Amino acid sequence: MSAVMEIQNRKIGPGRPAYIVAEVSGNHGQDFDQAVRILQAAKEAGADAVKLQTYTPDTMTIDCQNSYFQIQDTIWEGRNLYDLYREAHTPWEWHPRLQEVARGLGLDFFSTPFDESAVEFLESLHVPAYKIASFEIVDWPLIRRIARTGKPTILSTGMATLEEIREAVRVFREAGGRSIALLKCTSAYPAPPEEMNLRGIPYLAETFGVPVGLSDHTMAATLPAIAVSLGASIIEKHLTLSRSIPGPDSVFSLEPPEFRAMVEAVRTTEKALGRVEFGVGGQESKSRTFRRSLFVVEDIRAGETFTAGNVRAIRPAYGLHPGFLEKILGRQATSNISRGTPLILEMVRGIEG
Repeated sequence: MSAVMEIQNRKIGPGRPAYIVAEVSGNHGQDFDQAVRILQAAKEAGADAVKLQTYTPDTMTIDCQNSYFQIQDTIWEGRNLYDLYREAHTPWEWHPRLQEVARGLGLDFFSTPFDESAVEFLESLHVPAYKIASFEIVDWPLIRRIARTGKPTILSTGMATLEEIREAVRVFREAGGRSIALLKCTSAYPAPPEEMNLRGIPYLAETFGVPVGLSDHTMAATLPAIAVSLGASIIEKHLTLSRSIPGPDSVFSLEPPEFRAMVEAVRTTEKALGRVEFGVGGQESKSRTFRRSLFVVEDIRAGETFTAGNVRAIRPAYGLHPGFLEKILGRQATSNISRGTPLILEMVRGIEG
């Protein structure tokens, strides 16, 4: 497997800038213009890509009101599944129009299909990549269909055991899939930071040898930067114009200024990680003079002996390295030296560097 993925000629993997995906989900509120504004906000906030979710309520579930289809113990508690998906789905006729908007903004555009009919539809749009949601990691027929497209695929791993992840990757590869990335994910909405277990990111990268990222449902905009410091190559985060706008996903989505702050934190982290390097570099050279060095601290005449009273290791660093002090004490000066003069070898009789 390859530790590098390529989407739209953009290489994604270790040592490269994180690929940041703005998830639109149901935050459009069934208003096309609002969806367009989310894409515009994603671009302004520094995202590399926008992602939709492609399904209809009928491809997700059935219209049934019995207790099995009532949601429990989540932010959607009390809702009926079919009604929730009817509210949250992105109309399929919007997809090509939003694709054009994204193209005009310079954003990559792809989606999460939830059944094979959605894959067929997205293939007709020639999307450059696919995302498989955490809940679909056990849907092997869907994984196989996506794999057969040959497109790079991002797989979320929320709730999955290591064996389930291993099996999903195996199914993908055996079906002809060539390029896959994994996202560490906690499928809670919103997710508490203490349940994120970000140390799983380098573990997944080492175990599977593929790019690994983070699908983040927390409200902590700092976690993606932490994930990048642990090796995350992809960051996916929900974006809403405002959490005050009612919607099924808005409560765990970032607003544009927060998304921008997240992107900036990620980019700053990438710069700070740098490479393995020691010594003086860049702006540090301006601080080198604040090191100590040997200075004459009392006037000395030619032939006079250097002592701990007339030579000291002090700031700034224009004189000899302090390590020379023991060699110099007890030797004689070759010339008159004024107080405040940095000491150099030529001023000391009988010593070499």
